[in-house]
Amino acid sequence: MGKRENVWLGVAGVVIDEDGRWLVVKKRYGGLEGSWSLPAGFVEEGETADQAVLREVKEETGIECTVTGLLGVRTGVIRESISDNMLVFLLKPLPDQEVTAEETELYEAGFLSPIHLKSDPHTSMLLHYLLSKPIAHVISGKQGLDPGKQFHYSAYQLFL
Repeated sequence: MGKRENVWLGVAGVVIDEDGRWLVVKKRYGGLEGSWSLPAGFVEEGETADQAVLREVKEETGIECTVTGLLGVRTGVIRESISDNMLVFLLKPLPDQEVTAEETELYEAGFLSPIHLKSDPHTSMLLHYLLSKPIAHVISGKQGLDPGKQFHYSAYQLFL
């Protein structure tokens, strides 16, 4: 059995405004440094993945959203030891908000058109992949279900 600290759970938000522009960020660190990518981060203790993606998007860009549903999972193994997993959610921005980039983590953030992102050499592979296919299949969440008191859940949500 592997160590749990070598199993990562991240979240990313696909946020598309009413004009069809995508909310993207340029990170100051890591493998995506200087590339356009989705706002993303790790799930923290005491929160569900859908709560985490709303928090991460707001922290990085200042944009408050609602969760439309789950688009899918990106999963990989880093250096044959770290299980790196990310849930990709589709989010809807609340109206009339200004993007404010979190300056310690990001060079910049903003809503950019798919045409701009497809032609920019600094667009990440994952973003290119998402932009190349229609966002047609979204798994909406289901709240209010109780799997049983024996599990002691304080929050529970299904995306199935």
